[in-house]
Amino acid sequence: MRSYRPDLATERFPQPTLTPVAEMARANRAKLFDLFEETGGSIVYMRGGSVQHRYDTDTEAPFRQESRFWYLSGVAEPDYHLVLDLASRTFHLFTPRRDTQYAVWNGRVRSLDEIREAYAPDELHYDDQLGEVIASLAPGRVFLVDADAERAWTEHLAAHAAGVFDPASAECDTLSLNDALVHCRLHKSEAELERMRYAGQVNSYAHSEVLKALQPGATEYGMRAVLESHLIRHGLLHPAYSGIYASGTNSAILHYVENTRRMEAGELFLIDAGFEYMGYSSDTTRTWPVSGRFTDDQRWIYAVALHAHKQAVDGVAAGARMEDLHLAACRTIVEGLRDGGLLRGTTEELMDKNVFALFFPHGLGHFLGLDTHDPGGYPKGVDRIERPGIRYLRARRELEPGMVVTIEPGVYFIPALLAPAFADPALSPHLVRERIEPLLGFGGIRIEDNLAVTETGHENLTDVVKEIDDIEAVMRDAAAGR
Repeated sequence: MRSYRPDLATERFPQPTLTPVAEMARANRAKLFDLFEETGGSIVYMRGGSVQHRYDTDTEAPFRQESRFWYLSGVAEPDYHLVLDLASRTFHLFTPRRDTQYAVWNGRVRSLDEIREAYAPDELHYDDQLGEVIASLAPGRVFLVDADAERAWTEHLAAHAAGVFDPASAECDTLSLNDALVHCRLHKSEAELERMRYAGQVNSYAHSEVLKALQPGATEYGMRAVLESHLIRHGLLHPAYSGIYASGTNSAILHYVENTRRMEAGELFLIDAGFEYMGYSSDTTRTWPVSGRFTDDQRWIYAVALHAHKQAVDGVAAGARMEDLHLAACRTIVEGLRDGGLLRGTTEELMDKNVFALFFPHGLGHFLGLDTHDPGGYPKGVDRIERPGIRYLRARRELEPGMVVTIEPGVYFIPALLAPAFADPALSPHLVRERIEPLLGFGGIRIEDNLAVTETGHENLTDVVKEIDDIEAVMRDAAAGR
């Protein structure tokens, strides 16, 4: 198992050698240009994100660039626009005019030369020149990511291009661009994988530090503080999603976010959290015994979840289908629970009656990238499988090299699912009620890794202990050192 240690002198991990942002964005734009066979008269318009405020106050939310804009421009700051001329493959970037008051409140205003150096656009303009530039391109069609973008296009031009360009003169396509971007983002470039590897390395280290800090009496929010302190210290500043820090019965709540409880001896603690590095996400889940040792029931149920996890991880390769990996994990889980005395019936009976969904009610995994739930899980014409549990699978397609997916099966004891099942004549014969009812306060177990699909299999971007003996050894050593 890899030992994650930052450089003690700098308290930072050695920084990876990265492809410059501008070069990466240029390659991303080239992928998009190649999908359009426009000979002239068509442009792409996209407006970047703006600072958002909390409800009706002036309290600013932390800014995070809209992912599609970031992908094409590399710009991580607010209030920019871009135009791509599809005929000439020209990248026009529009920067806001920052005034003195902006400098007073937000810092020095960068020069145009500095912006050119950072983002390397083919053409750089101020945002109030948008109408003039678009008029010079005379587009007959404009590609926009969605209907909201069409409104932004119309509103901005109405404000800044009155008498120069009439937005109604160009046909708006609000479908093709997003489809093209989803296709581009499905396969990660080496430059993107560089960032995801580093995100995985630092997130894995932070999770390992949480494991060492876990003990009875700790709070869920305290464990969140441990994780975030290590991530922020090493330069990962933005959560990729709202983290889950769930102890006891809370660990059976799939998207638990209160994170307020104090833990007790004998319980489980489930942590599902990750931070971004330069926009690219990490998403890791582990489940650990608060006391440092698994109880007998925790041990064998954890082993069932781990077996399903490891089998699914082993199956990640080009050509594998996510729904097949999901159903295989379901089979492993029902067989394990049956062997543990909780279920009755053959594997086929338990699968045919969807008994697996009572204990594993969510999907096996999802795509990962600039967004935690990266797009592209369902190609055009592919629908969700309307079947308990698997209907929530976020990706249903064959895996290909360059895709990055999560694998995160779980085993949960959720009263809201199990209590009705005890009364269901189709399900109750398969449930050993006297064995299951004492476990209704058990909580849940989930184990999640991030995997990049390669030509020969996969690369695991996550490296946090998950074997029972390894977990207990780390916790035992940490307790001895306190």
